[in-house]
Amino acid sequence: MANIKDIAKLAGVSVTTVSRVINGHPYVSTIKKEAVRRAMELANYERNINAVHLSKGKTNLIGVVVPSIRRPFFGMVVEGIADEAIKDNYKLVLIQTNYEIEREMDALMMLKLKQIDALIICSKTSDWDIVEEYVRYGPIIVLEDARGRNVSSMFIDHYKSFSRALSYLRSKGHHKIGYCLARKSSPNSEQREAAYRDFYSNLNETFDPNYIFYDCVHLEDGEWIMQRIIKMEDPPTALLVTSDQVAAGILTYCKENDIGVPDKLAIVGFDNQPIAKIMNITTFEIPIVEIGRRLFLQVIDGSHFHEEIPINLIERLTV
Repeated sequence: MANIKDIAKLAGVSVTTVSRVINGHPYVSTIKKEAVRRAMELANYERNINAVHLSKGKTNLIGVVVPSIRRPFFGMVVEGIADEAIKDNYKLVLIQTNYEIEREMDALMMLKLKQIDALIICSKTSDWDIVEEYVRYGPIIVLEDARGRNVSSMFIDHYKSFSRALSYLRSKGHHKIGYCLARKSSPNSEQREAAYRDFYSNLNETFDPNYIFYDCVHLEDGEWIMQRIIKMEDPPTALLVTSDQVAAGILTYCKENDIGVPDKLAIVGFDNQPIAKIMNITTFEIPIVEIGRRLFLQVIDGSHFHEEIPINLIERLTV
């Protein structure tokens, strides 16, 4: 394959002139531009984009780490990132981790090797100490509360939002409230569980651990959740569900099995995804696409800061 020196020789110009033509430099005469282009066509030259990236120190690529693109929440976050990236002529490199640390480490190594300009982590698996080691290689922005850490972040105060949801259900007359989480070990889940424990502790009441459900991610998970509930002698009268998809699965099962909602079971979701609107699920609205846009804008801004995401209660027909 021809290199830049070969092109310069064929065109009868300097290597500097060839480089200027390739990179769109304005101060090259029309005659020399045409000579270089003819030489490139003759030699079937294609520039080494990796070499260009190394010389410029910029790839115009942003890495985006998600656990699974199957989950609508992360798909909508990526949509928001992509909408803004297009405006600034950036492309995205999507890294799906399935919550495997090795895959997340691959993404961090891409930043270190200058294969991407920045990294947006939508759900983190690695310890903070590991993530912070890579900040020296480029901007890292996380969708998680990173206050006190050396990375920028956007975050939801899950303790506050869960407490608000519990108070809302209590105001509607519910005392036996259960909840459904995705990962038991995640920081978000830990905040929600702390809010739940504190809520009942402040009321000097106990809660039933059987009302707590983990690994609730997809719409079809609603079925096994309800199968467990209908077998209970003293079931919950309300559920807080941290995914509208799972809430929709629970509501579907209830409708198919003549379980009255909200008479026998009230349901509150989180996110306000399209399915919640279609099925009239009461939920806490999280501006997911806007979160994606603002994550990208943090990359472009380059400053170190943390931004809390506001949430709003959307009352519909399931409470």
